[in-house]
Amino acid sequence: MGILSGNPIDEPMHYGEVSSTWAFLLTAKGLVAGYQTHLNHAGDEDLRKLLVEAIEGCQQEVKQIEALLKANGVGLPPTPAERPDACLEDIPVGARFADQEIATMLAANIAAGLVACSGVMGQCIREDIAMMFGQFHIQKAALGAKVLRMNKEKGWLIPPPLHHHKAEDC
Repeated sequence: MGILSGNPIDEPMHYGEVSSTWAFLLTAKGLVAGYQTHLNHAGDEDLRKLLVEAIEGCQQEVKQIEALLKANGVGLPPTPAERPDACLEDIPVGARFADQEIATMLAANIAAGLVACSGVMGQCIREDIAMMFGQFHIQKAALGAKVLRMNKEKGWLIPPPLHHHKAEDC
C-alpha cells in the first residue's frame, strides 16, 4: 500500500484542497444571496424557475462542503443573511435588473463555477473531494444547458461576432 491509499475520509486535506473548498463555499454562499435578490427582480417565470434551481443547487453544495470542512477542523466563512421576498412592482423600473441581465449573470456564474469545479478536481489528492466536485460540475453543466436553451428561446442570447470565413473561400 502506498501513502494515502486508505479510506479518503481518513486522509488529511492538503492546503490547496482546504483553500479551494473554503473559497468555493464562500462564493456559493454569496451566490445564494445574489440569486435570492435576482429572484425579486425577475419577472419571467422560466427565469424564476431556473433561479430557484440555482439557489437549491448552491444550498446543497454549501451543506456538503460545510460538512467536509467541519469534519476536517476548518473554520467556515460567514454566511450572508437570507434575502427577504419583495414584490417586483415595488422595485422602480430604473433600479430593477432586467430579465435578460439576470439570465446573462446566471450563465456567467455557471460558467465560472464549472471552471472552479474543474480546478478543485485537478488539484485534489482525496478522491472523495474530487468526486464531490465532479458531481457539482455535472449539476452545473446541466443547469447551464437549461439556461442556454432558455436564453436562445427568449432571444436573450447575444452572440459574439460570428465567423463565416472558410479557407476554401479564398
